[in-house]
Amino acid sequence: MKQLLINECTDVRRNDVIIFDLAETKINHCIGCWTCWWKTPGKCIYKDLEQFYRAYVNADQAIFCAKLQEGFISSKMKSLFDRMIPLFLPYTIFRNGGTYHSPRYPKYPDVKFYYDYDFEDEESYRIFCDYIYKVFDQFHAKKINILHISESKEGSL
Repeated sequence: MKQLLINECTDVRRNDVIIFDLAETKINHCIGCWTCWWKTPGKCIYKDLEQFYRAYVNADQAIFCAKLQEGFISSKMKSLFDRMIPLFLPYTIFRNGGTYHSPRYPKYPDVKFYYDYDFEDEESYRIFCDYIYKVFDQFHAKKINILHISESKEGSL
C-alpha cells in the first residue's frame, strides 16, 4: 500500500512512507485565479506543491498529522486544502444531496486524519469532525478516519 504522510507534528516520523513535511514547507496561498482549471488544467501557477500533488493522487492512503489551533486546522493546512483544487475538474456533479467537483483522476486516497488537540466540549469536536469529513468527502476519499494523535501506535499511523 502506497502511503503519503502529511506531517505538521514535528515528533511524528516514519521511514516506510512518502513524507510531505508541512511544518518545514512554505505554501503559497490560493489566489483564486482559476489558472489551474482554465489556462493550465491540473497545474497551479505556483510550483511549491507539484511533488505533493503527484504523491497524493498516487497514494492509496493519505495520513494527515495536524496541530490544531483553537480547535481548527492551522492556516498552513487550510492553504494546502485550498490548493488541492487542481486535483479536480471545474465541473460539478450532484450526489448525496450535495454538489461536488468532478474528479480529475480515477482514484483518490483514503484518509486518516490525526489531530493534536484536546477539545473542551463535544460540540467543538463535532464541528471539527464535520468539517474534516466534508473536505475529504469533497476530495472523493472513500474512507475517512479522524483520530486523536494519542490513538496512533508506532508503525500504524
